[in-house]
Amino acid sequence: MIKISLVKEVLILTLATAIIGAAVFFFLMPSHASVSSISGLSIVLTNFVPLSVSAITMILNVVLLIVGFVTCGSEFGYKTVYTSILLPAVIGALERFFPDFKSFTGDAALDVLCYIFFSSIGIAILFNRNASSGGLDIVAKILNKYLRIDLGKAMSAAGLCIAGSSILVYDAKTLILSILGTYFNGMILDHFIFDQKLKRRVCIVSPFEKEIRNFILNELHSGASIYKVTGAYRMKEHDEIITIVDKSEFQKLMAYIDQVDPQAFVTVYKVSEMQYRAKNMPERIFDEPS
Repeated sequence: MIKISLVKEVLILTLATAIIGAAVFFFLMPSHASVSSISGLSIVLTNFVPLSVSAITMILNVVLLIVGFVTCGSEFGYKTVYTSILLPAVIGALERFFPDFKSFTGDAALDVLCYIFFSSIGIAILFNRNASSGGLDIVAKILNKYLRIDLGKAMSAAGLCIAGSSILVYDAKTLILSILGTYFNGMILDHFIFDQKLKRRVCIVSPFEKEIRNFILNELHSGASIYKVTGAYRMKEHDEIITIVDKSEFQKLMAYIDQVDPQAFVTVYKVSEMQYRAKNMPERIFDEPS
Protein backbone atom coordinates (compact mmCIF):
# COMPACT_ATOMS: atom_id res chain seq x y z
CA MET A 1 0.00 0.00 0.00
CA ILE A 2 2.86 2.36 0.82
CA LYS A 3 4.43 1.78 -2.60
CA ILE A 4 1.10 2.31 -4.38
CA SER A 5 0.45 5.58 -2.53
CA LEU A 6 4.00 6.74 -3.27
CA VAL A 7 3.61 5.97 -6.98
CA LYS A 8 0.28 7.81 -7.02
CA GLU A 9 1.87 10.80 -5.27
CA VAL A 10 4.74 10.92 -7.75
CA LEU A 11 2.36 10.67 -10.71
CA ILE A 12 0.27 13.58 -9.39
CA LEU A 13 3.38 15.70 -8.78
CA THR A 14 4.63 14.84 -12.27
CA LEU A 15 1.32 15.77 -13.90
CA ALA A 16 1.13 19.09 -12.04
CA THR A 17 4.73 19.97 -12.88
CA ALA A 18 4.17 19.01 -16.53
CA ILE A 19 1.19 21.39 -16.67
CA ILE A 20 3.34 24.22 -15.30
CA GLY A 21 6.21 23.39 -17.68
CA ALA A 22 3.87 23.33 -20.67
CA ALA A 23 2.36 26.66 -19.61
CA VAL A 24 5.84 28.19 -19.42
CA PHE A 25 6.90 26.87 -22.83
CA PHE A 26 3.73 27.36 -24.85
CA PHE A 27 2.56 30.67 -23.36
CA LEU A 28 5.10 32.46 -21.14
CA MET A 29 8.15 32.10 -23.37
CA PRO A 30 6.42 33.37 -26.55
CA SER A 31 5.12 36.42 -24.66
CA HIS A 32 8.63 37.31 -23.38
CA ALA A 33 6.95 38.44 -20.14
CA SER A 34 8.73 37.65 -16.88
CA VAL A 35 5.77 36.80 -14.68
CA SER A 36 6.72 36.10 -11.03
CA SER A 37 8.66 32.86 -11.48
CA ILE A 38 12.20 31.62 -11.89
CA SER A 39 11.24 30.64 -15.44
CA GLY A 40 10.22 34.26 -16.04
CA LEU A 41 13.63 35.44 -14.84
CA SER A 42 15.28 32.83 -17.06
CA ILE A 43 13.50 34.28 -20.11
CA VAL A 44 15.17 37.63 -19.40
CA LEU A 45 18.57 36.04 -18.67
CA THR A 46 18.64 34.21 -22.02
CA ASN A 47 19.39 37.60 -23.53
CA PHE A 48 22.62 37.81 -21.51
CA VAL A 49 23.66 34.17 -21.15
CA PRO A 50 24.06 31.75 -24.09
CA LEU A 51 21.86 29.10 -22.49
CA SER A 52 18.29 27.95 -22.96
CA VAL A 53 15.43 28.84 -20.62
CA SER A 54 15.38 25.26 -19.30
CA ALA A 55 19.12 25.26 -18.59
CA ILE A 56 19.03 28.57 -16.73
CA THR A 57 15.94 27.48 -14.78
CA MET A 58 17.70 24.25 -13.78
CA ILE A 59 20.80 26.13 -12.61
CA LEU A 60 18.80 28.69 -10.64
CA ASN A 61 16.58 26.04 -9.04
CA VAL A 62 19.57 23.91 -7.99
CA VAL A 63 21.36 26.97 -6.55
CA LEU A 64 18.22 28.02 -4.66
CA LEU A 65 17.73 24.48 -3.33
CA ILE A 66 21.31 24.42 -2.02
CA VAL A 67 20.91 27.88 -0.47
CA GLY A 68 17.56 26.79 0.97
CA PHE A 69 18.99 23.67 2.58
CA VAL A 70 21.91 25.64 4.03
CA THR A 71 19.77 28.47 5.41
CA CYS A 72 16.49 26.75 6.26
CA GLY A 73 17.55 23.17 6.91
CA SER A 74 15.20 20.31 6.05
CA GLU A 75 12.11 22.46 5.43
CA PHE A 76 12.34 21.51 1.76
CA GLY A 77 11.24 17.91 1.41
CA TYR A 78 11.71 15.44 -1.42
CA LYS A 79 8.62 16.80 -3.21
CA THR A 80 10.10 20.27 -3.68
CA VAL A 81 13.44 18.79 -4.78
CA TYR A 82 11.67 16.53 -7.29
CA THR A 83 9.47 19.24 -8.82
CA SER A 84 12.31 21.80 -8.87
CA ILE A 85 14.40 19.44 -11.00
CA LEU A 86 11.51 18.09 -13.07
CA LEU A 87 10.17 21.51 -14.16
CA PRO A 88 13.23 22.59 -16.18
CA ALA A 89 13.49 19.01 -17.51
CA VAL A 90 9.93 19.30 -18.88
CA ILE A 91 10.71 22.69 -20.44
CA GLY A 92 13.92 21.26 -21.92
CA ALA A 93 12.04 18.33 -23.48
CA LEU A 94 9.52 20.71 -25.06
CA GLU A 95 12.36 22.91 -26.37
CA ARG A 96 13.76 19.85 -28.11
CA PHE A 97 10.45 18.59 -29.53
CA PHE A 98 9.23 22.05 -30.64
CA PRO A 99 12.42 23.98 -31.51
CA ASP A 100 10.70 26.61 -33.66
CA PHE A 101 7.53 27.14 -31.66
CA LYS A 102 6.24 30.73 -31.73
CA SER A 103 2.81 31.21 -30.17
CA PHE A 104 -0.63 29.63 -30.10
CA THR A 105 -2.45 32.95 -29.95
CA GLY A 106 -0.12 35.39 -31.67
CA ASP A 107 -0.86 37.91 -28.91
CA ALA A 108 1.42 38.47 -25.92
CA ALA A 109 -1.42 39.52 -23.58
CA LEU A 110 -3.45 36.40 -24.39
CA ASP A 111 -0.34 34.26 -23.93
CA VAL A 112 0.18 35.69 -20.44
CA LEU A 113 -3.47 35.10 -19.52
CA CYS A 114 -3.26 31.48 -20.70
CA TYR A 115 -0.01 31.01 -18.78
CA ILE A 116 -1.57 32.35 -15.59
CA PHE A 117 -4.62 30.10 -15.93
CA PHE A 118 -2.81 26.83 -16.67
CA SER A 119 0.15 27.35 -14.35
CA SER A 120 -2.24 28.20 -11.51
CA ILE A 121 -3.93 24.83 -11.98
CA GLY A 122 -0.59 23.05 -11.69
CA ILE A 123 0.55 25.12 -8.71
CA ALA A 124 -2.77 24.54 -6.95
CA ILE A 125 -2.37 20.77 -7.40
CA LEU A 126 1.14 20.95 -5.94
CA PHE A 127 -0.05 23.11 -3.07
CA ASN A 128 -2.80 20.63 -2.21
CA ARG A 129 -0.19 17.84 -2.17
CA ASN A 130 1.99 19.83 0.25
CA ALA A 131 4.53 20.58 -2.47
CA SER A 132 5.73 23.51 -4.57
CA SER A 133 7.63 24.09 -7.79
CA GLY A 134 10.55 25.58 -5.84
CA GLY A 135 12.05 28.79 -7.16
CA LEU A 136 10.35 31.81 -5.60
CA ASP A 137 8.93 29.70 -2.77
CA ILE A 138 12.49 29.11 -1.57
CA VAL A 139 13.35 32.81 -1.87
CA ALA A 140 10.22 33.69 0.11
CA LYS A 141 11.07 31.24 2.91
CA ILE A 142 14.59 32.63 3.19
CA LEU A 143 13.29 36.22 3.37
CA ASN A 144 10.70 35.11 5.91
CA LYS A 145 13.27 33.44 8.14
CA TYR A 146 15.94 36.14 8.14
CA LEU A 147 14.05 39.37 7.50
CA ARG A 148 10.76 38.36 9.19
CA ILE A 149 8.84 39.26 6.04
CA ASP A 150 5.44 37.63 5.69
CA LEU A 151 5.55 34.77 3.15
CA GLY A 152 2.87 36.32 0.95
CA LYS A 153 4.61 39.70 0.90
CA ALA A 154 7.98 38.05 0.26
CA MET A 155 6.53 36.18 -2.73
CA SER A 156 4.98 39.39 -4.08
CA ALA A 157 8.21 41.36 -3.64
CA ALA A 158 10.30 38.70 -5.36
CA GLY A 159 7.73 38.43 -8.15
CA LEU A 160 7.70 42.17 -8.77
CA CYS A 161 11.50 42.26 -8.88
CA ILE A 162 11.47 39.57 -11.55
CA ALA A 163 8.72 41.37 -13.48
CA GLY A 164 10.73 44.59 -13.30
CA SER A 165 13.79 42.85 -14.76
CA SER A 166 12.06 42.67 -18.15
CA ILE A 167 12.78 46.37 -18.71
CA LEU A 168 16.48 45.46 -19.02
CA VAL A 169 15.76 43.77 -22.34
CA TYR A 170 12.25 44.48 -23.57
CA ASP A 171 10.09 47.56 -24.05
CA ALA A 172 7.71 49.30 -21.65
CA LYS A 173 4.77 47.27 -22.98
CA THR A 174 6.43 44.01 -21.92
CA LEU A 175 7.30 45.53 -18.55
CA ILE A 176 3.68 46.54 -17.92
CA LEU A 177 2.50 43.13 -19.13
CA SER A 178 4.91 41.42 -16.74
CA ILE A 179 3.79 43.51 -13.76
CA LEU A 180 0.09 43.09 -14.53
CA GLY A 181 0.64 39.38 -15.15
CA THR A 182 2.33 39.06 -11.76
CA TYR A 183 -0.58 40.82 -10.07
CA PHE A 184 -3.27 38.75 -11.76
CA ASN A 185 -1.25 35.59 -11.22
CA GLY A 186 -1.49 36.22 -7.47
CA MET A 187 -5.23 36.79 -7.71
CA ILE A 188 -5.84 33.60 -9.70
CA LEU A 189 -3.68 31.58 -7.33
CA ASP A 190 -5.68 32.90 -4.39
CA HIS A 191 -8.84 31.72 -6.15
CA PHE A 192 -7.53 28.27 -7.03
CA ILE A 193 -5.80 27.63 -3.72
CA PHE A 194 -7.68 29.50 -1.00
CA ASP A 195 -11.19 30.18 -2.28
CA GLN A 196 -11.75 26.48 -2.84
CA LYS A 197 -11.06 25.92 0.85
CA LEU A 198 -13.23 28.72 2.16
CA LYS A 199 -15.46 27.75 5.04
CA ARG A 200 -18.09 29.72 6.90
CA ARG A 201 -18.12 30.54 10.57
CA VAL A 202 -21.79 30.67 11.48
CA CYS A 203 -22.98 32.27 14.72
CA ILE A 204 -26.60 31.55 15.69
CA VAL A 205 -28.77 32.94 18.48
CA SER A 206 -32.17 31.25 18.71
CA PRO A 207 -34.57 29.92 21.36
CA PHE A 208 -34.39 26.65 19.38
CA GLU A 209 -30.74 26.25 20.31
CA LYS A 210 -31.06 22.56 21.24
CA GLU A 211 -32.68 21.57 17.92
CA ILE A 212 -30.13 23.51 15.87
CA ARG A 213 -27.24 22.10 17.88
CA ASN A 214 -28.50 18.54 17.38
CA PHE A 215 -28.85 19.15 13.65
CA ILE A 216 -25.25 20.37 13.43
CA LEU A 217 -23.90 17.42 15.42
CA ASN A 218 -26.06 14.59 14.08
CA GLU A 219 -27.00 15.64 10.55
CA LEU A 220 -24.02 17.69 9.43
CA HIS A 221 -21.59 15.68 11.60
CA SER A 222 -19.77 18.88 12.41
CA GLY A 223 -18.56 20.42 15.66
CA ALA A 224 -20.00 23.39 17.51
CA SER A 225 -19.30 25.59 20.50
CA ILE A 226 -21.80 27.28 22.82
CA TYR A 227 -21.13 30.74 24.25
CA LYS A 228 -23.12 32.82 26.69
CA VAL A 229 -24.03 36.22 25.23
CA THR A 230 -26.02 39.06 26.78
CA GLY A 231 -28.39 41.25 24.77
CA ALA A 232 -27.66 44.94 25.30
CA TYR A 233 -31.32 46.07 25.18
CA ARG A 234 -32.92 43.79 27.80
CA MET A 235 -29.65 42.49 29.31
CA LYS A 236 -31.03 38.99 28.82
CA GLU A 237 -28.62 36.08 28.55
CA HIS A 238 -28.73 33.81 25.47
CA ASP A 239 -26.82 30.81 24.17
CA GLU A 240 -24.93 31.44 20.93
CA ILE A 241 -23.99 28.47 18.74
CA ILE A 242 -20.80 28.82 16.70
CA THR A 243 -19.88 26.28 14.04
CA ILE A 244 -17.58 26.03 11.02
CA VAL A 245 -19.12 24.54 7.87
CA ASP A 246 -18.29 24.21 4.18
CA LYS A 247 -20.48 25.51 1.35
CA SER A 248 -22.84 22.54 1.10
CA GLU A 249 -23.18 22.21 4.88
CA PHE A 250 -23.91 25.93 5.13
CA GLN A 251 -26.79 25.62 2.65
CA LYS A 252 -28.27 22.70 4.59
CA LEU A 253 -27.87 24.54 7.90
CA MET A 254 -29.54 27.72 6.64
CA ALA A 255 -32.42 25.72 5.17
CA TYR A 256 -32.94 24.00 8.53
CA ILE A 257 -32.80 27.28 10.46
CA ASP A 258 -35.38 28.82 8.09
CA GLN A 259 -37.58 25.84 8.85
CA VAL A 260 -37.36 25.76 12.67
CA ASP A 261 -36.82 29.45 13.41
CA PRO A 262 -37.04 32.03 10.59
CA GLN A 263 -36.46 34.78 13.17
CA ALA A 264 -33.12 33.39 14.34
CA PHE A 265 -30.25 35.88 14.55
CA VAL A 266 -27.47 34.57 12.30
CA THR A 267 -24.12 36.10 11.41
CA VAL A 268 -21.75 34.52 8.88
CA TYR A 269 -18.02 35.05 8.33
CA LYS A 270 -15.90 33.56 5.56
CA VAL A 271 -12.69 31.95 6.76
CA SER A 272 -10.03 29.90 5.00
CA GLU A 273 -9.27 26.36 6.09
CA MET A 274 -5.89 27.43 7.46
CA GLN A 275 -7.46 30.21 9.53
CA TYR A 276 -10.02 27.71 10.74
CA ARG A 277 -7.36 25.26 11.86
CA ALA A 278 -5.25 27.88 13.56
CA LYS A 279 -7.99 29.75 15.40
CA ASN A 280 -10.69 27.21 16.14
CA MET A 281 -9.06 23.82 16.46
CA PRO A 282 -8.61 24.08 20.27
CA GLU A 283 -12.38 24.36 20.70
CA ARG A 284 -13.12 21.47 18.38
CA ILE A 285 -10.66 19.14 20.07
CA PHE A 286 -13.07 18.99 22.98
CA ASP A 287 -16.26 19.39 20.99
CA GLU A 288 -15.83 17.14 17.95
CA PRO A 289 -18.51 14.45 17.61
CA SER A 290 -17.16 10.91 17.94
